[in-house]
Amino acid sequence: MAAAAEPGAEIGAVLVQVQEDLQQLKEKLRNVSQGWEEVDLQGLETAIERTESGLRKHTEKYLSAINKSVLTISPSGDAEPHLRQISKWGIPLETSQKEIVFPEEAAVTIQRNDPSLRISTGSKHKLSMTMRIMCNPRNNHHRIFLNQNYGVSLPFIHRRETALAPTQKVVKGVTVNCLAVAPPPHGRIRLPRSKLGVEKGILNLIERGLIPRAARITLEKPPVLLRSVPLHDFHKKHQKPAADGGMGSKKVVKRLPPFQKPSSTPSYTSKGSIAPPPSCISVISPKKSKAQSDPSICKQELVASAWLPKSPEVSMAKPVENVTLEFDIPVRQGVIDYESSSLLAFKQHCCLFWGSALSFLEHVANLLKDFAVPSAIIKGKKVVEILPDFELTQRSTREELLSVLKNYTTVKRMISRPGQRYKGQNGVQVAATKIQATWRCYQCRRAYITFRQQQWASGVIAISWLMHVHMGRVRKTLQESRQRHLENFFTRAKHLAANWNRIRTSRRTIIHIPSLGYSQQIREASPDFPIHQGSQLGRLCEIQDSNVDVIYICPVPASEELLQYYDKLLGLQAAVRSGNHKDIADLQDRFKILTPEAVYSFPNRPLSLATFLKYSPSTIKRIKALIQGREAYIVGGLLHQDDLAVADMLDVPILGPDPEVSHLYSSKSGSKRVFAAACVPVPPGQYDIYSRKQMLEVLSQLIIDYPEVKRWVFKLDHDYGGNGTAYCDVIAHLKCYPWVQKESQRYGPEMWQKKWAHEPALAKISQELPGLLAQHAQAVNEKRFPTWAKFLQTFVSQGGIIEAFPPSDSITGLTVDMLIEPSGEITMVSSGDQIHADGPLRSSGTTLPQASVETSVLNLLSLKIAEACKSRGVVGYFSIDFVTFIHPKTLGQQVWAIDLDLRYSDHLALTQVLLHVTNGMLDCRRSCFQVQLVPKKPKDRKKEQPQTAPIVSRYAVMSSSMRHVNLSFIYYNVFLQMCKAHGIGYDVQEKEGSIFTLFEDQKRHIFGMVTIGEHLQGALMTFARHLFIIYQELSAPNMHAETNFKEAVQDIEAILGVTEQNKMKFEEEQQQAAKTQSPPK
Repeated sequence: MAAAAEPGAEIGAVLVQVQEDLQQLKEKLRNVSQGWEEVDLQGLETAIERTESGLRKHTEKYLSAINKSVLTISPSGDAEPHLRQISKWGIPLETSQKEIVFPEEAAVTIQRNDPSLRISTGSKHKLSMTMRIMCNPRNNHHRIFLNQNYGVSLPFIHRRETALAPTQKVVKGVTVNCLAVAPPPHGRIRLPRSKLGVEKGILNLIERGLIPRAARITLEKPPVLLRSVPLHDFHKKHQKPAADGGMGSKKVVKRLPPFQKPSSTPSYTSKGSIAPPPSCISVISPKKSKAQSDPSICKQELVASAWLPKSPEVSMAKPVENVTLEFDIPVRQGVIDYESSSLLAFKQHCCLFWGSALSFLEHVANLLKDFAVPSAIIKGKKVVEILPDFELTQRSTREELLSVLKNYTTVKRMISRPGQRYKGQNGVQVAATKIQATWRCYQCRRAYITFRQQQWASGVIAISWLMHVHMGRVRKTLQESRQRHLENFFTRAKHLAANWNRIRTSRRTIIHIPSLGYSQQIREASPDFPIHQGSQLGRLCEIQDSNVDVIYICPVPASEELLQYYDKLLGLQAAVRSGNHKDIADLQDRFKILTPEAVYSFPNRPLSLATFLKYSPSTIKRIKALIQGREAYIVGGLLHQDDLAVADMLDVPILGPDPEVSHLYSSKSGSKRVFAAACVPVPPGQYDIYSRKQMLEVLSQLIIDYPEVKRWVFKLDHDYGGNGTAYCDVIAHLKCYPWVQKESQRYGPEMWQKKWAHEPALAKISQELPGLLAQHAQAVNEKRFPTWAKFLQTFVSQGGIIEAFPPSDSITGLTVDMLIEPSGEITMVSSGDQIHADGPLRSSGTTLPQASVETSVLNLLSLKIAEACKSRGVVGYFSIDFVTFIHPKTLGQQVWAIDLDLRYSDHLALTQVLLHVTNGMLDCRRSCFQVQLVPKKPKDRKKEQPQTAPIVSRYAVMSSSMRHVNLSFIYYNVFLQMCKAHGIGYDVQEKEGSIFTLFEDQKRHIFGMVTIGEHLQGALMTFARHLFIIYQELSAPNMHAETNFKEAVQDIEAILGVTEQNKMKFEEEQQQAAKTQSPPK
């Protein structure tokens, strides 16, 4: 009966039930004798709500069945087709795992071709409005409608009014503006499956505006179940199988084009309803939720065909699908052909979102019109893919607009042409705008650049001013600090001078800081600057005085091997006194070798040792602990401002001059001033030269004044070790020299001394000298000054002197070390003749005592220079270099003072080693070095008599700059064992042999050696023989290593030859003197 019921039967039953309820209400009202105030309002409200609920429920089901019925497509390949239970209004009552769970109702069998379901559109609308009024008791026409149609007069009930949500109008199209798409895990709307929401459906929520149209909806169980579409050939009929398995009634299935609307009467088969594929509504499957994170996949989700499951049975449907979705929309001269069949089909395909599609097409057309593209073809499929993003953003880039074109490459090439934009619509106006904008941009850019330049300039000025102020503040602070250090230095120096006689005879600690405070340019020019600072480890030997403890600051890290060597060397003092080499004392408590920790922080920086110590607080703290409660003073090198800072930190005096005095008179020009004040002979020359013109004028005048000088020497003011020295044999290469001699002879000796007579010669010599010096001048240190131009540049910048080289083939250099004590007493502490292993202008060692100049002459000259230094505030150790030769004109011995160094010299450090290992006495006034030998024990103990220790003379050859590169390949222990194997050692009984001084154990290519002999020739021969043995052990046959051993041996051989000649001459003179003094027979 239910299957055959009319569509309005259910509504009639509901209305009958309403009448019965109302009738019961009337009877109840009649029984009430009192007014409306006594009526049971609760019962009345319950009846009315039950009536509203029933009407609303059945009305919504009916309307949903009529307006929103969903046709399902049954799979063609199923053996047993799955029949879905559908209500009589077309509502599916069965659900799958992907559908929404609806309330279960009785299954209704549908008559497939029932004409009663064919309801016109007008009837649908009228019935829908009626049901809406009946379902809404609050409607103004509700009571009137019931009274007119059913004769029911409802009373006016004053109920509590509740605030209703404002009604919203259903607006078609995009309801959100640029909706931001949230990430997939959080951007979906989870709908609660309430009874009301399930009954009304998702489309109802969308129409009511509760869900934005652009929102992505994920249902727990989708209401639509997608199935594969059964597709057949166009010319074949689809036969409906009969119930017995045969072919039933045959029905021709027409394939409709995508733009044609299907007929209002659906055709049903036993397989299910065959409907066109969904065109614009897509349902997101839970299995596809992972793909939603990719925007490109989200674009494809709008196309319903992409969601159809692929199976082997529908593989032939692929070409049909492509044909269905390909819409080639022509555009000519930027105008879309709205009459083309492709556009009409695309419009039918995109009926639900045609507004957005049309807006996008107009954007593409405007772009093509702007660039005067003659023709283009728009692919509708690409438009559908891009539309979701376009709906959200309402704008697209040029690349996105061009991506929908079928002839993309051609259009892209045309658009990319320069000036193509100005051929399209409003081209002239766009060109004028572009020109104006470019001109304005140029003006703004130029103004901006000017502004930035001014801003940069103002920033530079501000920073420069701040830096200037800051530097001025720092400079002022440094000046105050240095002035304070200087004042403290003078205060402590006065205290040291007042108590010197007591301090030098009492227990004291000497802090040796062999720092070389040269300028940064000089320090950086020396590759082995730290080794030069650390080459005075012989200062440790001052502990031979039992009242002296030594703290030596080493500029290079001292290894355990090096410390053990000096521990044994310094412990030889007891063995030397006893004559037994086993009596080695342990003197580690009397000397300390410290390395500032800043050396490790600045390993490759050639800083002075005082600077390293200044920034080494740990070493300063340890020195303070070592000297606490003791008399102490500092013996430095070439003093610097940092030496004063260190002395201020330690609060100890310095045995040395003011740093400014030290730097002034240690320079070559300053030493010439001291020599001039002392009235000692100096070589011809000129000092304080600071320009090229001055240098040429001075040299030209010197050549005229001293024609007998063949070689002239150029020396930089501030340098050490002969590194800043160059020479040139001017007379041998001066072409105008014969003409100058003729001119001097023509004028005569008296007239030639007039300055006006020299003018022609000066002009010729000055003209020839620049080329002569550039070609023939040679620097001593060719690595530092490979060319004369480089040496001249440094010479002019620093200043220097020009002096004559002694005009003799036999030249001997001397080094004299002096001490000016704080009390003013002057003492000569050492003197020796120089050895030149690296050339005639660079000293490599000395022989002690000196034997080339009369002691009285040398003492007189040294004393004069010391007095001149003392008058200028010099205190402490300093050294003087002399040169002696036989003058060719007078044939007498000439002594020149050539250099002055106001610092502790390497020669003095080696002298301390010599005195320590021999326990000898050096008398520099008599040039005599004597040692006391240990008396030998007699063999016969019965005849034992006390014997006095003999005192004998000894001579020594000392060098602190012996260099061999291959020595760095072996360790010091191996080197000492090698020397021991060849008999190179020291005899503590005879006080003869060789002692080595080691400086550092990193490069290990430079060492010092002291050889002691009975006489000078023996000491020189022993020194040369030991060098030759070491050279043979270190040098390979085919290996050319850098060394100065050969030059040292050659110079020693020359000295031996001169010594032999002098000895023979001395013997002849003695024989002649003996003959003259003997009386005649």
